[in-house]
Amino acid sequence: MSYPFSALVGQDQLTLALLLCGINPGIGGVLIQGDKGTAKSTAARALAEILPPIQRIAGSRFNTEPGQVLDFDAASQSGEHEIEEVTVPLVNLPLGATEDRLLGQLDLESVLNERRRALQPGLLAQAHRGILYIDEVNLLPDHLVDVLLDVAASGVNTVQREGLSVSHPSRFVLIGTMNPEEGALRPQFLDRFGLMVNVQAPDTIAERTEVVRRRMAYDQAPQVFMDHWQPTQVTLQARIAQARQRLPQVQMPEGLLTLISQLCTQLQISSLRADLVLYKTAITLAAFEGRMEVHAADIKRAAELVLPHRRRKKPFESPSFHSSELDDLMNTPPPPLPQPEPETEPAKEEVLGVAPVAEPPALTVENRSMEALNGRRSEVTRTPRGFKTQTVPSTSPTDLALTASVQQALIRNPETFQLSRQDLHQTIRTGKTGHFILFVVDASGSMAASRRMEAVKGSVLSLLTDAYQRRDTVAVIAFRGVEAQLLLEPTQSVERAEVALRTLPTGGRTPLPQALQLALDVLEQQPENPLLIILSDGKANVPLPGGGDAWQQTLELATRLRTIPALVLDTDTAYVRLGRASELAQTLGAECVSLEDFSAETLTRTVSGLIS
Repeated sequence: MSYPFSALVGQDQLTLALLLCGINPGIGGVLIQGDKGTAKSTAARALAEILPPIQRIAGSRFNTEPGQVLDFDAASQSGEHEIEEVTVPLVNLPLGATEDRLLGQLDLESVLNERRRALQPGLLAQAHRGILYIDEVNLLPDHLVDVLLDVAASGVNTVQREGLSVSHPSRFVLIGTMNPEEGALRPQFLDRFGLMVNVQAPDTIAERTEVVRRRMAYDQAPQVFMDHWQPTQVTLQARIAQARQRLPQVQMPEGLLTLISQLCTQLQISSLRADLVLYKTAITLAAFEGRMEVHAADIKRAAELVLPHRRRKKPFESPSFHSSELDDLMNTPPPPLPQPEPETEPAKEEVLGVAPVAEPPALTVENRSMEALNGRRSEVTRTPRGFKTQTVPSTSPTDLALTASVQQALIRNPETFQLSRQDLHQTIRTGKTGHFILFVVDASGSMAASRRMEAVKGSVLSLLTDAYQRRDTVAVIAFRGVEAQLLLEPTQSVERAEVALRTLPTGGRTPLPQALQLALDVLEQQPENPLLIILSDGKANVPLPGGGDAWQQTLELATRLRTIPALVLDTDTAYVRLGRASELAQTLGAECVSLEDFSAETLTRTVSGLIS
């Protein structure tokens, strides 16, 4: 029993986006981004309850529409079949789902009992004409993301397994939720979501109180709570049905269509999908409001949902824009349309029917390092753990693919089932070889002198940009005064790392031993592919609690960290240098480089070489 959609408090942008996608699935779904505990999942699950129910052939595992006959759907092939009305299907795609579970696979029961190959439908068949919901969509394995991109674009799912080839319709509203603290979404997948909403917890006492009050009432007596909100649910459901009927007749004036192109152009949005989705969202808004013509206000409201997540160009840039900026753009007259070139006398070669000889355009290649061209460092590789992506024949499998092995035995001899060694299959699992990069940043008083901290921040931001592009996990330890602090816990959200770094204060003494001790503790909890990057001049002068020699403690802790790949960036710019950073690097078994000698590009290349 889902929490009633109409009982949600606030979150106007979220509820509007969900309603628009429910009215017009062609919009392309909605991505809901926000912190934990902001009703993202609650709202997504509640949508299915207020959408008008669908009619399907009774018993169909493909949600086949009445009157439609599918060769692979036995329920639709019978001469007479019943029609049933059901709630819009809501299918949850778990993060650990296999590709077979998502797409579908060979039905073993049909092979055993009927001696024929048939499709066992997957989640994409169940989601047809309904909602496909993905919680924590940014953590979805890449191979499943690729499959979803293809099906979401075409509306057709094609399954090819063990001699079976079947295509079936799969059109659904795609709803994803994510917490940006846990990492970003691939740009290709991000653009597939028609709308995006950033949600936050209510910031007023009255709203927060009302949220708690309603939730407590629902938990204590769910049915009573549902009955109380049922009339509002029914009214909203009827409004959705009316909007669907009105939608095909909604008209958009030509001037507003030009406005759409103007907004996308001026905001430097490269994807043409933005123009199309903005058009669909605007006409859906008009239909929902009970109008037959789109107004300029519809364009603005739609743009706030359609454009922010497509505008982003670089790491650390905010993917949103202010409403006032949108007002300014909408009030700016569009640039004049280009005038057609006057007709000129055809060239002599054209008159004679000979193709003119033209110089090819010059090809300019941007000077970029090979590391940048290679894309992610975290390539998908075969690993003993990870996600199952395929199976291959193997007489001595180390990871037995039981289903594929049984299937092969059945296909080889369906009359007499007998599993032999020649039928065995190996499971191929893939996983990302992502890295965990721990930055240990000296923020003591000596770093504030001669603008050294600005140089350090610039270098770390360069490395964070590289980490963003390659989807690494990062954490930041800062040390100053008498203690070290985990400024940023391990995360893939480098935006948070950038904010933490820019606001990092400086001053005080240099508690380097405390920083290395904290680094040990953090690295013990992050065993996967670590890299330690220390930015300091090495001038430790604050010992661990209990006293002692700070520098000797630093070297002892560095010895314990020697098994971790590391890089020391020497920030010492004094005329006479003590060489402490170099000695620290030698103890760590790491390379030591001076920030003065390395540009951001060469620094990034050095780090890439350490963990590639």
